[in-house]
Amino acid sequence: MTKTFRLAILPGDGIGPEVTTAAMKALEAAAKRFDLSYQAQTYPSGGAAIDQEGTPLSERTLAACRASDAVLMGAVGGPKWDNVPSQIRPERGLLGLRKEMGAFANLRPVRLPPLLADLSPLRHQAVGRGIDIVFVRELTGGLYFGPKRRIPPEPGHDPDELAAEDTLRYSVAEIKRVAEVAFRLAAARSKNLCSVDKENVLFSSRLWREIVNNMAANWPDVKVTHMYVDNCAMQLVRAPARFDVILTENTFGDILSDLGGAISGSLGLLPSASLGGKVAVYEPVHGSAPDIAGRGIANPIGAVLSVAMMLRHTFESEAAARAVESAVDHVLATGCLPADLASSMSDAHKKGKDAPTVKVTGTVDFGKLIAAEVAKA
Repeated sequence: MTKTFRLAILPGDGIGPEVTTAAMKALEAAAKRFDLSYQAQTYPSGGAAIDQEGTPLSERTLAACRASDAVLMGAVGGPKWDNVPSQIRPERGLLGLRKEMGAFANLRPVRLPPLLADLSPLRHQAVGRGIDIVFVRELTGGLYFGPKRRIPPEPGHDPDELAAEDTLRYSVAEIKRVAEVAFRLAAARSKNLCSVDKENVLFSSRLWREIVNNMAANWPDVKVTHMYVDNCAMQLVRAPARFDVILTENTFGDILSDLGGAISGSLGLLPSASLGGKVAVYEPVHGSAPDIAGRGIANPIGAVLSVAMMLRHTFESEAAARAVESAVDHVLATGCLPADLASSMSDAHKKGKDAPTVKVTGTVDFGKLIAAEVAKA
C-alpha cells in the first residue's frame, strides 16, 4: 500500500509564497508520474506569522510540523519586521524550527551546469566544467546554539569593559552523527570528502578532526582530506571543481555555503535540506527579496530543487528526484530563464562572452514549464 506523506508548507514572506507555489507544481507532477501520495497543509511563518499570530512560529504551526513527514519553507523576514523585539524576529522561528525538528545536518548543494557557467563571477577557466559541490553543515550546535551572555563591567569600572561571550562547544556524539551523513553522501558520489576546521587554533576543531579521522577507517573507499576554513574559502574561489562533499561545523558551514552560492552566480539556484530528526526541513537558501515580491519575476529554481531533495530524502524516490532535476536542466537548456538569470546572461553578452540567447520567463510560467517536463513519461 502506498504511503501518504504529510507535508507542512510554510511559504514565508516576500517572494516565498511565489516560489513555493511553483515548487508545489513540480511536486504535484512528480507525484502523479511516479505514483506518490501526499497531503499538504499551509501555515504562516516568519513575518506573516508575526502579523497573524504575534510570533514567527506559533505552537499550532510547530505542532503541525512535528506531525508531518517533511516541511517545505520559503524565505522569511523583511524590512517590515526589522524593529520587532529580538525574541520574535522572523529568523528566530526558523532557528527554533530546526532545533525542534532535530535537523542536525544541513545539506546544501551548489551546482552550476556548464550551460550557466557565465553566471559565475569567477574566471571561465575555474568554472567552465561546471560546479557540483555539496556542503554538509552541522546545524544545531556550535556558536549559534551554545551558551551566550553579556558580561557587565564591575561597579565603578569603565563602561567600555562591557563584554559579550558565545560558547563554541561540540561533543563526540554531535560530530559523529553529522560526519556519518557526510561519509554516506561522499560514498554515493565521487568518494571525496573534505572536512573543514580550524584545528591549529580551536580545541573544538581538534576534536572534530580526531573524530573524522577515526571514522574514516570505516569508509576505506572514501578519500578524506582536511582543510583550514580560511584556505577552503580561498580554494573555493580559485578552483571550486576540486571539491565534492565538504563537511564542517555550524558557523564555518554558514559562511562557506553562502560563498558557494556566490561563486555559482545566484543564490536563487540553490536548494537545501535539513535532515537528521524525525521531520526533514527543505528550503531554498535565498532571502525573501521584498523588493521584487509580487512582481512575478522571482526565480523558483531553488525552491523547485528543494522539492527534488524532498523526493530523494523523504519520499525516497530517486527516480522522481532526478526527474525534477532533469526538468530544470531541460528548461534552462531551451533558453528559458527566470528574470534574474536572464539579466545576468545579458550582462555576459555585454562583456563579449559567448552566452546563449535567452527568453525571460516569469515565476509562474517557469514553474509550469518545469512541471510539464516532469510530467513527461
